[in-house]
Amino acid sequence: MSKKKRMRKKDKRIIGICISIFILCIMGLVLYFLYFNEEESLIKKKEFKKLKIVDQDSNQRPIAVMIDNNVGYDTHAGLQDSYLNYEIIVEGGYTRIMALFKDRNVDLIGPVRSSRHYFLDYAMESDAIYSHYGWSTYAENDIKTLGINNINGLTAESAYWRDHKIAAPHNVFTNIKTLYRYAVQKGYSTETEDWKLLNYSVDEIYFKTPKVDRETGENEEDPRIVTNALSLKYSNNQTTSYQYDAENKYYLRFMDGKAHLDKSTDQQLHYKNIIIQKVENYSLDSYGRQDLNTVDDGEGYYITNGYALPITWEKMERNKKTVYKYLNGTQVKVNDGNTFIQIIPITTTPEFN
Repeated sequence: MSKKKRMRKKDKRIIGICISIFILCIMGLVLYFLYFNEEESLIKKKEFKKLKIVDQDSNQRPIAVMIDNNVGYDTHAGLQDSYLNYEIIVEGGYTRIMALFKDRNVDLIGPVRSSRHYFLDYAMESDAIYSHYGWSTYAENDIKTLGINNINGLTAESAYWRDHKIAAPHNVFTNIKTLYRYAVQKGYSTETEDWKLLNYSVDEIYFKTPKVDRETGENEEDPRIVTNALSLKYSNNQTTSYQYDAENKYYLRFMDGKAHLDKSTDQQLHYKNIIIQKVENYSLDSYGRQDLNTVDDGEGYYITNGYALPITWEKMERNKKTVYKYLNGTQVKVNDGNTFIQIIPITTTPEFN
C-alpha cells in the first residue's frame, strides 16, 4: 500500500473518531439540558404550589364572628366558608362557635350571637377583627380593657340584620363585605402580618405506619388512633360528632346525632382537620357563665385522613398564639383545608371509633 493511501485511511479514522466524539458531546449536552430543565421545572412547580384554604400572600385581616349554637342543626350559614372555627362551652352546658373568615366574600353568616370573654383569646391569636351581637359583663370589660377592634350589633346595627321569619335572638345575620366596610368606617386596620396561626402543608399529610425495630424485629409502638368516627360530649345538652368520608378525605359534622347542614346550601358541613384541645373550665357566677384556663398547657389530638395523633398545646399569654406539638416535640403541621378546633372540658373523654 502506498504512503498516500495509508495517510488517507488514517485521516478517515481520525475524522470518524472526531465525528463520534462530536456526536457524543451533542448527546451529552442534550441529556444534560433535558435533565436539569426537568429538575428546574419540578422545583418551579413545587415553588408555585399554593394553599387553597387561605391566600398566604394576602395580609387581609381575618374577621372572627360569634355564632349562636343553641339552635337547630340546619340553621347555620357560612360555616363551610370559614377557614378556622372554634367550639367552646358556655353557660347551661351549651356551646358557641367562633368562625374566622379571610380572603373570601361570604354572603350570609350567622346567626350571630353575643361575646364570651375567653373567645377573645382565640380571636387575638389571629389578630382578627371581632364580630358579635351583645356581650356578657366579663366580655364587655375585657373588650374595653384589651382594646379589641370589635363590631358590636348593639351599637353597629347597620352591620347586621334580622331574619324576621326566625325567632329572636337567634335571627341575626351579616356578611363579609358589610363587616369589612364597617371596620373601615371605624378606622380599624383591615390588614395584618400577624394572622397566621396554624402551619399548613401544601403536600398531603398522612400519619405513617411505625417502622420495624431492626434489633428486635418488632413493630414500634403505633401512636395513631383509627378515627372513622369521633364523638365529643360537652354536656347533656350538647354533643358534637364527626364521621370520616374516606372518598373525599374529610370529616362530616353532626350536631346531637343529626347531620349539621348549611342553611344556604342544605349541604352537610365537612372539615379537613380537627384539633381537640382539652382546657380546664369552671363557673364564674350563679348564672353558670364559664371561665377557661386558656393561658396554660395541656393535651389534645390532631385528626386528619382517618387517624388521630396525641398532641400538646401551650399558650403563654392571652394575646399569644397557641402552639400545637406532637409528643416528640415537633410542631404540628395541618393539611390544606378548613379546620375545626374543638376546645373541650378537661374532664371530657373523646370517643374514637
